[in-house]
Amino acid sequence: MSVSSSQSAASRNLKIGIVGFGPFAQFLAKTMIRQGHILTATSRSDYSELCANLGISFFRDVNAFLEAENDVILICTSILSLRQVLNSMPLHHLKRPTLFADVLSVKEHPRDALLRVVPEDSDVLCTHPMFGPESGKDGWKGLNFMFERVRIRDEAICSSFLQIFDSEGCRMLEMSCEEHDKLAARSQFLTHTIGRTLAELDIQYTPIDTKRFETLVQLKEGTMKDSFDLFSGLFLHNRFAQQELQNLELALNKVKQKLVEKMNEEQDLNDSKDQEHSR
Repeated sequence: MSVSSSQSAASRNLKIGIVGFGPFAQFLAKTMIRQGHILTATSRSDYSELCANLGISFFRDVNAFLEAENDVILICTSILSLRQVLNSMPLHHLKRPTLFADVLSVKEHPRDALLRVVPEDSDVLCTHPMFGPESGKDGWKGLNFMFERVRIRDEAICSSFLQIFDSEGCRMLEMSCEEHDKLAARSQFLTHTIGRTLAELDIQYTPIDTKRFETLVQLKEGTMKDSFDLFSGLFLHNRFAQQELQNLELALNKVKQKLVEKMNEEQDLNDSKDQEHSR
């Protein structure tokens, strides 16, 4: 089914079970609730009070969570904990076929992990909302949302889930998990790497900043709001990231080499002038 088909498909309210109820899951949940979807959640930490305030049923017991007959189980764990969380879930407690979707920042890793453990009669949808609580605080209109229908039989459920983001004005981008990771290694991972490098340099605002330098400080500050676990997950579980890190090192060496060559040229020129003057 094409993106346009999913946009035009009749949407329905879904029962969505969230696995991992950290800040990003909480951010998504608020919009889902506003749209009329019914939410349940489970997490390693106890979010029962927060969920009660939001109108979400929180389950400490994963068995009971899986038996709650969700239309969608939305994986919002960290990249590093994904495999452990999935392996610990007794998926035989599912009472019917379910759509498993994830929102992790890498895509081949969750695709492969989900296909290994999700029952054959359940569907798999890999997604990456390319925004977060900060960039999406004023709405999601025009923000990128990547997805791949990895294994979809129930198009109605899948389309209704995608409609959550499409109806908010997201730019819906259907692409393979492989293509996503290739692009993300060059964009998201590179951004995080440069931001953390600037943090190691401890760059700070000065009285004579240019706008470009202010942008660098903002990049550093924005990057450091994310955990090192996220950054390491972007590296360890995206097979294209290591090459991009090597490319960055090579590029920095090339820039350094050009500066050294220019410095040598200037030194040769000065030496030549000194020799002329000494004659």
